[in-house]
Amino acid sequence: MTRREVQFPVLGMSCANCARRLERVLRTEVPGVEDAVVSLAAETATVAYDADRVDLGVVEGAVARAGFRAILPRGEVGVEDEERVVRAAEAGRERRAFVLGLAFTIPLVALGMGRDLGWLGSWSSGAWFGGLLGVLATPVQFHTGLGFYRGAWAALRSRSADMNVLVALGSTTAFVFSWAVLVVPGLGDHVYFETSASIVTLIRLGKLLEVSARRRASEAIRRLLELTPAVAHLRVRAGVERDVPVEAVRSGDVVVVRPGERIPVDGVVEEGEAGVDRSLLTGEAVPVHRGPGEAVPGGSVVLDGRLVIRATAAGAESAPARIAALVRRAQGSRAPVQRLADRVSAWFVPAIVAVAVGTFAWWWVVGGAFVPALLRLVAVLVVACPCALGLATPMAIVAGASAAARLGILFRDGAAIEALRGVTLVFFDKTGTLTRGRPVLVEWVAAEGGVGEEGLRLAGAIESGSEHPVARALVAAAREGHGALPEPAGVRVAPGRGVEGRVEGRAVRVGSMSWLEAAVGPAPADLGRRAVELGEAGRTVVGVVIEGRWAGLAAVVDEPRPGAAGAVRALRAQGLRVCLLSGDGAVAARAAARAVGIEDVRAEVLPEEKERVVREAREGGERTAMVGDGLNDAPALAAADVGIAIGGGTEVAAEAADVSLAGDDPLGVPRAVAVSRAVWGVIRQNLFWAFAYNVTLIPAAAGVLHGVAALPGAIRDFHPALAAAAMALSSLTVVLNSLRLGRRARRAAEAAAAAAGGARRSA
Repeated sequence: MTRREVQFPVLGMSCANCARRLERVLRTEVPGVEDAVVSLAAETATVAYDADRVDLGVVEGAVARAGFRAILPRGEVGVEDEERVVRAAEAGRERRAFVLGLAFTIPLVALGMGRDLGWLGSWSSGAWFGGLLGVLATPVQFHTGLGFYRGAWAALRSRSADMNVLVALGSTTAFVFSWAVLVVPGLGDHVYFETSASIVTLIRLGKLLEVSARRRASEAIRRLLELTPAVAHLRVRAGVERDVPVEAVRSGDVVVVRPGERIPVDGVVEEGEAGVDRSLLTGEAVPVHRGPGEAVPGGSVVLDGRLVIRATAAGAESAPARIAALVRRAQGSRAPVQRLADRVSAWFVPAIVAVAVGTFAWWWVVGGAFVPALLRLVAVLVVACPCALGLATPMAIVAGASAAARLGILFRDGAAIEALRGVTLVFFDKTGTLTRGRPVLVEWVAAEGGVGEEGLRLAGAIESGSEHPVARALVAAAREGHGALPEPAGVRVAPGRGVEGRVEGRAVRVGSMSWLEAAVGPAPADLGRRAVELGEAGRTVVGVVIEGRWAGLAAVVDEPRPGAAGAVRALRAQGLRVCLLSGDGAVAARAAARAVGIEDVRAEVLPEEKERVVREAREGGERTAMVGDGLNDAPALAAADVGIAIGGGTEVAAEAADVSLAGDDPLGVPRAVAVSRAVWGVIRQNLFWAFAYNVTLIPAAAGVLHGVAALPGAIRDFHPALAAAAMALSSLTVVLNSLRLGRRARRAAEAAAAAAGGARRSA
């Protein structure tokens, strides 16, 4: 079995039941599809399938049978360009259909009002006048309203019902009854063509506004994909450059970036120094200085220098593309809270049809008048729409994910947004998370009677294959003092403890003092005392043993990140507890914790023990978040309710994390919490509005306000045209409320930063 997952745009969905219907078709009617999640708000489908049993052509056909259009990737080609063209064409057709409907509806409504108010006199009493209204209404019903009929037919063919069914039923009832009045003697003399046309035109207008607003929420993806320039200056050989399409750049190629230009690929600086603006990728307003050996992400801007960069990732593997993929994934996901709305939507349309029929029967039998009863049936069908309910949660997720991406916060899915807002305890890794992750050697202490500086050279050699930050500090110091290092042999790593092997025929061990003392016995008294002193000063102490004898110890220091202390203060201001989990010794860990203001410290915790600590906290009733750099922290990141990975430039996310910070500032953690709380607030508002709308307006359309004399007649009788306007407004209100998340998320993030800064000023 070859399991694959694909996300693709879907055109033609109009309400939450459309998304549910497409999900059911993909899951049940396409053998080989394991799961499908369809997002109305993002207009996407995410399908997990067995590539050995089904190809994308079959998936595309299933989407078409359900009444929608899929835009699928073709080979290595993405869908963005095709999607843009297709959506532009679709939007053009929708606008033309609406303009035509409006052109016929305006005179139709004007003539109907003139008739009802007596402005037209006897001129409107002839049978020909009703025929004129019917002629004007027909293009609106079957051209502007064609999409409703197509959607309703597709839904009924799939044995389901959606908004299209309600609109088609309501408008067609008024339209057909009006023609029946004209051709069946004795049925009446009043036609309601302006009612059917108003329903179709108003709802089409609402959908146009809604779709336009929904697509604004996905602007983050388009902006990210546009960050990468179309052309790269490829260095062919020394002094010779050639402009090539950025798609032609491969990993290992060398590109030149001039001042003011965007970096076309992820890479490592080989020559030059410059300030680099990463704000659109990471949300960090302050540029960073980059020089030889330092990583730079594609899409960032070189401000004041010329950089020569060796590419490490391009195209779909570059930072903008990976961030865009994460945002798409989050926007296309479903938050757990959405299950309630899904359950309601599943029976909503059949229930509304039953209510409409009951309303008609009641008013016809009790009131004795067919036409008012029919108009109430139409009003109930039209005013009741599952769209607002179905959009309440996913629209907030789409807008929230986009707003978060602009701040350098990348949520894996909607569940992560929902989970983060309820966190009570935040665990921080130390090295690379609260600290810079680039320790430097500050002292080498040789044991008396040992091998002196030779011990540092051998320690650097045995650590030369390790990527651990402390190991890199030893290697850098050894190379600076001794040049090229010999190759180690038989290297064995004890995770969280140290490393051992042979260098130039000698057995070498480098690691924590406790690990070495358990292996070869206590350190000499002078080394032991110095280790304690260095540890109390906040240094990380590493011992070195050669041929079973103590050779010395190295002290390295890893300075806190500038935003670490502020992040801790901001989290506390948000009501959260903070704990440091570190594999360092207790003294060094406490010193680092003091520097950033953390009181709860768990030291000498191995990677697997970090996972246990997090799990036990969850079992004790805490809602936990684990913040790490994604290296040794993967088990703990996965064990927490929310795993948060701090990236830096090209390291956008750790696979085990639910939330990724594109920048390396720990202040992104309280910002992420603030954004998740803002999203949750909008979800609650949307759900309240959606439920309140249906609970209030469906009874009003059914006639419960008929006897309230103090209300205007239009509200008491709730004309179907008013129902159509209210239905369109309900969905648009949810969408516009969600779009406020851009500003709300930014203000929430600024408030988190202000809490950090304010605490710093008051300290």
